[in-house]
This record gives sequence, C-alpha cells and structure tokens, in this order.
Amino acid sequence: MSLKSENNNSIAGPFVLSPIAKWVRTAVIAGMAGSCALTAQAQEAEKKVTEVEPDVEIISVTGTRKTIQDQIAIKRESTTVVDGLSSEDIGDLPALSIGEALESITGAASHRENGGATEITIRGLGPFLSATHINGREATNGGGDRSVNFSQFPSELVKKVAIYKTQDASMIEGGVAGVIALETVTPLDFGKQRVSGEVKLNYNPDESNVENSLQSDLGYRGTFSYVDQFEFDNGQAVGVSFGVQRQDISQPEAEYRSSSPSGSSLWACLNDPNNTNEGFYRSSAGDCEDQVSGSSNQGYDTDIDSETGKAKSDGTPYAWTGSSRSFRQNETSDERDAAFFALQYQPSDAWDINFDTQISDRTQKEARHDLIFLQKRATPGITGPTLVTNDVGGILHWEGEERIESAGEQFSREENYQGYGLNIEHNVTDRLTVNLDLAYSKTDREELQISNRGRTSDRNFFSWDLGDEIPHFTLTDFNVTDISNFTDSLRTRLDRENVRENVIKSARLDFDYELDSGMFTKIEGGIRTSELSFIQFGGSQGNGSRNEYTVGDDTALEILQGCQIDFPESDFLSSVSDGNIVTNVDSDGNVIGSGTGASWATYDNVCFSQAVAATDADYNGVFAYPDVEYQNTGTVDVTEKTTSAYLMASYDTEMFGKFIRGNFGLRVVDTEVTSVGFRTDYSVGTDADTGFLELVSDSTTLDKIQSGSSYTKYLPSFNLVVDYSEDILLRAGIYRGMSRADPSDLSFNREFSTNSNDDGAATSLSDLVVGVNGSGNPATQPLMSWNYDAAVEWYPNEDSIVAFSLYYKQFQGGFEKQTILEEFIIDGESISLPITNSVTSDDDSEIVGLEASLSYRWDNGLGVKFGYNFADTDFEFEDSLYGDTFTTDLDGNTTQLTEGIVEPGSVPGFSKHVFSSQLYYQIGDFDTAVIYKYRSEYFQPYTSNGTRLRYVDAVGVWEMRASYKINEHFRIKAEAINLFSAPKSQDFFVEDNLGEVNDYGPRLFLGMSFKL
Repeated sequence: MSLKSENNNSIAGPFVLSPIAKWVRTAVIAGMAGSCALTAQAQEAEKKVTEVEPDVEIISVTGTRKTIQDQIAIKRESTTVVDGLSSEDIGDLPALSIGEALESITGAASHRENGGATEITIRGLGPFLSATHINGREATNGGGDRSVNFSQFPSELVKKVAIYKTQDASMIEGGVAGVIALETVTPLDFGKQRVSGEVKLNYNPDESNVENSLQSDLGYRGTFSYVDQFEFDNGQAVGVSFGVQRQDISQPEAEYRSSSPSGSSLWACLNDPNNTNEGFYRSSAGDCEDQVSGSSNQGYDTDIDSETGKAKSDGTPYAWTGSSRSFRQNETSDERDAAFFALQYQPSDAWDINFDTQISDRTQKEARHDLIFLQKRATPGITGPTLVTNDVGGILHWEGEERIESAGEQFSREENYQGYGLNIEHNVTDRLTVNLDLAYSKTDREELQISNRGRTSDRNFFSWDLGDEIPHFTLTDFNVTDISNFTDSLRTRLDRENVRENVIKSARLDFDYELDSGMFTKIEGGIRTSELSFIQFGGSQGNGSRNEYTVGDDTALEILQGCQIDFPESDFLSSVSDGNIVTNVDSDGNVIGSGTGASWATYDNVCFSQAVAATDADYNGVFAYPDVEYQNTGTVDVTEKTTSAYLMASYDTEMFGKFIRGNFGLRVVDTEVTSVGFRTDYSVGTDADTGFLELVSDSTTLDKIQSGSSYTKYLPSFNLVVDYSEDILLRAGIYRGMSRADPSDLSFNREFSTNSNDDGAATSLSDLVVGVNGSGNPATQPLMSWNYDAAVEWYPNEDSIVAFSLYYKQFQGGFEKQTILEEFIIDGESISLPITNSVTSDDDSEIVGLEASLSYRWDNGLGVKFGYNFADTDFEFEDSLYGDTFTTDLDGNTTQLTEGIVEPGSVPGFSKHVFSSQLYYQIGDFDTAVIYKYRSEYFQPYTSNGTRLRYVDAVGVWEMRASYKINEHFRIKAEAINLFSAPKSQDFFVEDNLGEVNDYGPRLFLGMSFKL
C-alpha cells in the first residue's frame, strides 16, 4: 500500500502505528495549531522526519492509552477488517496471557479452562472456524483439533496480536471466522537496545484455604528479554533478540460434576408412572435405562416406529440422569517454561534474513479428590414418586438407595511446543521483492492418570435438591468423613492416554512487484506447500493403555487408613453453594454434626494406588504407567498435504473525489489427505469338516489399512477502503473461506462385521464379511463459506473511534450420516463393504452479524472502550444420540433413523452476544483499568466425541490491572482476573440440564518490571 497525500490520512503497512509522540513532534516542527494536528500526522508519515531539535520536549504516550491508540491505528490503517494489539516494548502487552489479550479485541471471546482464557472465538464463532498463525505460519496443538491453546504462549514474549476478520488472497487458508496472528519481535526492525525483565508473584484467594501438595500458596512468573543490534562498517547489520519465561503457579478449581454425554453414562430415563418395566417407576430396583424384562442401555427410545413414523417412546415423559453426580476438590500446579529467539541479518540493503523460534514446555498437574454418588439406579416406590424435574427433564429433586464412593485421581498433562522459521527477503530490483519462508511447528502431548476408588458395600439412602447453582445432598445415618465406610471394591487404574504428536512443515515463496503508475500499485503472488501430520497412539483402551489392580476387603481398611489425609480444603465450593453440600441426618431427620459440611474422607492418591497394586496377584512389582504403541487398532495417523498458489493486485486511486484503496485476488488450494489405521488380520480358510470357507483371525498381527481423499478449492477475495473524509472510512470485503475438519476426525479405524455362518455354507468372501464398523472419515470435505463485510468507521482523534460493521456468512456444509462403499483387501481378495459415517452435507446455512466498537478519552485522563458483537444463525447441529438423525444409502435415498428429544445446537462455539468493555484512568505515572467481558451461552463440542451437545452457560467476568512508573527503569504492576469469582457452568444435551460447575476464584498478580 502506497503512501497518500495529507488529505488521505492513510499510513503504509498494516502495523505501522502513529504514536502521539510523533504527532506532537511533527506539530511543533511544522508550527501548526492543534486543529491541524491530523494533517501534520500524515505529513510526518510521508516525510519520515528523523531529526528533532535538542530543546524540543517530546511527549510520549504509554500504558493503556497507548495500547488503545495502537488498536485504533491498526484498525484504521489496514486494508482488511482487522483489530489488534501492539506493544512498543517486549512485555508491554497488557494481559496475563495471549488469550486474555485477544479477549479485549472487539468480537473475540474465550473458552475458559482452569480459570484462564484458552480457545478463542471470533464474532461468536467457535475456534474450529478460525486459524492461528505465529509469524505468518500455522501453529500446531495437542488437542486433536485445529484450535490453539493460547495459555501455552506467554503474552510477555509476544509483540503484536491481531484478528483478521476479512482475508485477502495472500493469507493462509483455514479461517472462516477469522485469522488470529501473533508476532514476535524482529530485532533490527525494533531498532534499539533493550534489556527488560519482570517478576510477578501470584496469589489466588481460593488457594489460601487449600493444603496443596503440588504447589505453595504463592506462585510466580519471571520473564527476561534482550534485544540488540550491531552495525558494521561495510553496511552489514545483525540483530538478536531472545526471551525466557518461567511460570510456576496454582490453578485452584472446585467442581460439581455429572456424568458427561460423550459416552454411554447419561440417559433420558422414562418417567412414566404407568410403566413399571423400565424407568424411574420400574417394579424392581435397577438402572433406570434398563428394562426389568427386555433390553439394556435403552432409556427413551428415539428409533423410528415404522407403524407410526414417530419415535418409539414418543410422548413418554423422561428425565436426564447420569451414572453419577459428584464433587471434586483439586490440588493443582501449572508449570511453564517458554523461550523465543530471533536472529536478523542484513548483509546489504537488498537482503533481509530472519530466523526465529518459539519453545514452550507446559506441565499441568492435579491431585483430585472426589465424592461420588452413584445415581441412575431407581428404588421402587421411592425414586419415581418423589422425582421433581424442570421443563426440559433436568432433575431438581432425587431420592433413592445407591452406593457412595470416595475416589481420587492423580493427573498430569505435559505439552511441548516448538516452532522454527527461516525467512529470506531479497529486493531483486527497486520494484521486485522475493520472499522465501521455511517453517516447522511441532506439539507433543501426553496425559498420565491414576484413578482410585473405594466404595460402600451397601446401598445407602440419600436425596438431593438442586440449589441456585449446585445440588445439595442429604444422607441418613451415613458419615462421609469416616474412611471406614468406603472399604468395598478398592481399585486403582494407571492410564497413559491422549499421547499425540502434531507436526506442520511448510515452505512458501512469494513475490511483490511495485507498479509505477496508474490505479494499481503492486502485484503479489506466491506458492506454498505444507504437510500436516497428526498421530494419536493407541493402546489397550483405544486412545491409551491401562493397568488395573484390585484388592480384597481384608486389607482395604488398612490401605485406606494408611494413606488417609485430612480433607485438603476449607470452605469448599462455598461461593456457589447455598449451605452444606452434604447434610447427615438421623432417622428422625435431626442433623448429625459428623458428616455434615463440605468435606469427606480423602487419601493420598499415589499412596493408595501403590498399596492396592502391591496386593494384586497380577502386580509384577513395578509401579509404572503402561506404554502406548503405534501398531494398534486405536491409533490415528493422518497426513494432510496442501499446495496453494495465489495472485493478488492492490489498487490505490481517487474516484468521485474520494481516495480508495484495497486489493483483489484468487487463492487456489489443493489438499490431499491420507489416513492410516490398523485392524485385525484375517485370512480365508476352508473348514476341514464341511469344506466351506471360514474367516480366520490372527490375534498376534494387525493389518495396516489406508484411505484418503483430495479436493481443490478456489478462494477469491476483494477488499475496499474508501477515505470518505479526513476522519471517516468506509470498508467492504468479500472472500470465500474454508475450514477443514479436525485431524482427529479424519481417522480411519475399521473393523469387520462377520457372519456367524450358522448354516456353515459360506462359498465366498461376501458370505463371511457382511459389513464394517469404525470411526473417522478421511474423505470429509471442508466447510466452505462466502463472507461479506461492510463497515463505517469514524476517527475523531487518536484516542477515539466509533465503528459499525455488518457481516453476512453463507455456509455450504453441515454434518449428516451417509452410507458409502469402502474397498478392503482380505487375504489378497478385494471386497466392497458399506459403512455409515459422518460426512459434510450440501446444506446451506447463514450467519448475520453486527459488530460495534467505541473508544473515547476525556482530558482528565479517564477513558472508555466498548466492543459488542451480535450474531444470528440458522445452522443446526444435531446430537448423535438424542437428536434427529438420518442416513443416506448407496442409492442416495435418505431415511430418518431417530426422532430426537433435544433441539439441535448451533455452530460449535457460537455465541449470540459477545461484549467487552474497559474503563481506564491514566494520569502521570499511574495507570489503571477495569475490564468486563461477557459471552452468551454456546455449544462446546467434546474432543473425545464432538457429536454430543454440551452447552456452556452465559458468563460475565471482571478483570482489573494497575501500574505505577517509579522511574524510567522500574514499574510496579498489579493484575487480577475473574475478580468476582464467576464460575463456569455447563449443561448437558439441553440447556437447563445442569451437568458441571467449575469454581475457579480470582487470580491475583503483583510484580515489578525493569527496562534498561
């Protein structure tokens, strides 16, 4: 983008900022009045004045005001619709994490885990519709999806963050909702020597009443960075920068939990007084989803009745119940070591060589202590008649007899990220620039878990009532704090699971050719090739391996008492409970002090596990986690190769008395997916007695199977900016976007369905193998969309903006079940078998949205900033268990399989309302800000089973930060997130069916930074 005249007010480059220091300096030099300051600013950008008289006082703007000014400048100066944050120095990004920094951008919101911002949504759309780039390159993650856990990256080591809400042809494809861009410092461009550091002490009030075995009450994060440049007499220059951070903090979390909908532990059980064969009114005690006489694991039957065309259980009342409801107390630790390094070398004016790397090693640990009430068993004459539900079948009151467990888990997750990049830019001529970029990104994740259980031998009577936020239980003559009550069925499990490796390798070659006249200013183009690989190692439990040990009752009490610990937390869940979470009463209803309160009998998880394992006959004397393996039926191995090319023209001209600028172009993307899996090895033999064929399996070997697909997509784009006046801009953007399926969904796990051959008369392979079961579909097509944006933006001054954007997205694709034929080789013979799997449909859906931004500052130092996004959509996501499901056969005929009882969800991660606000006060060396962020409810898919509905309830979170500049080198900082302890609440299958509540409490940081 070229520079324009002073009446056009545009500045070159998407990240070129206009600090007030340059404004004032230019105004002084030009001798112009304040009313001409905007013109002087443009003159400064064009003339690039670099010398100032020694006696001129330079007024610089820092802190919150500078950050907001930079946000305004980023938005104003870009050709696309973009919002971002930039810091003048490393460590000045005003947030505790990249996630918190991004949340301050209009239209962005986060999904919270462990009390902090992790995945980011853009304009209310979930992370699977977004893309994240670090220094212009794709980033890997350990989740099996394409989102990025932003808590993995320290904000102190990032220079700029931006969200591109419209795209141009030069950008890497993958972000329908938008592209999140992170940038680290390039040392020669930084242009000054800087040594800086910061130490922050972390104190969490909810941690002060926890006896944490993993972390002390006080945590910390320490950061150090260095940037320098070296110029030589021969015109060469070298710049170097590096930074390191060590974080060692706790992440307190207290939870109420119900069985999740991701497996087969949460049911819609019939609640019909006239049905004594199943449900809550069954005639004999048993699980409410099982029939007294008939099928198991059924509950409300959504299958279509061929006679009525309705669900078989149509019209029957039901209630949602999981296999358990529980409370979880956590001891937590969060350790992260992060580093970045950059080396920039300019051998001459024609060459610019940059090498950069980012490394992060994060380990999260939890010692979990659970009080579990098994709860899907119905007690005849009690559970059904006393059950109270709300309008959606969520239980408000329950009574019955069931077992109670004191359980525990020792959990750790280690995730390592490595990113490397080499960028070589060469000015071939004054007009032609060529750029080569090579990149490598890798994330490894591993989870280790010990799971323990001790339970009651008898089924005890208890009831519970749902309070304002969590249930409260009443027990009769049962003390949950007495560990001798949990001596039955002691068990321990050692799991190694979710061992994943995600790698992206890429190479990119671009050119930029400046034109010397006319409305077109330059032509850009390039090619890019990349290879993404995702491996999840399998084991004895599918996505991992397990060792399990049990112990007899004769030594159970000894083990429990030997490993018993005091309950680690006082005032457990007090901020979300209406009183005691457990009340112990006698047969007359009188409260018993023992067993009443918010605690229960707990034990050291490692001690318990080792003791149980040592008494098991199968224990080999080595207490260790089992291994996972590559050659396993649970392994996922996906390779995605992409080749893309683009051509884009930029324009800059005057039309109808207005200056206009922008670009248009086309990106062509070719994708090839290869997915590898393993299945049982079969051979075809002949039965010696009958002479007919038989299928013989070899349990010692596995067959490696492979499938794949390819597709080519064309992504045109057009961007327009009209300088309507000196302070009003009009924008428009059109682009076609694509979002690929998550790598974990492209798996190819298959196993044959074999014929029992009761007649023993098989004469062909098709007689032996009748079908195939499995998961994953490597032929899944991307979700495509056309995206339209129009905006008007008013910039009264550097501190102020009023902007409105309207956007419309038309999606081409949904999710449906379809039966297709897949070809397999068995004992050298080919056979085509039908499989029903999830595919991307041809359905069209729409999203319409409004986005608004407002910033203003008064002369007294007080300022405000607001951002709001509203969106509406007709996109529907059906739950795979209790939604409407359909299948399409080989002939293209669609048949409804089930009639659901839950309304479909929306786009994964979709929130109708997203709001952020900031009130700041900055005067002299004191700077403070109060932030409020709100996100309405949204559907959040599970990674393990993204086909089941889970809703995260609406929440508003308060944050605050303050700093005081002691002198030019030292500054004191204080920061707080989740100031008023807003919990995260989740509903399962339908809204208002409470599934989980996570209480994090506030996080407080106090520190000091220095700069030299």
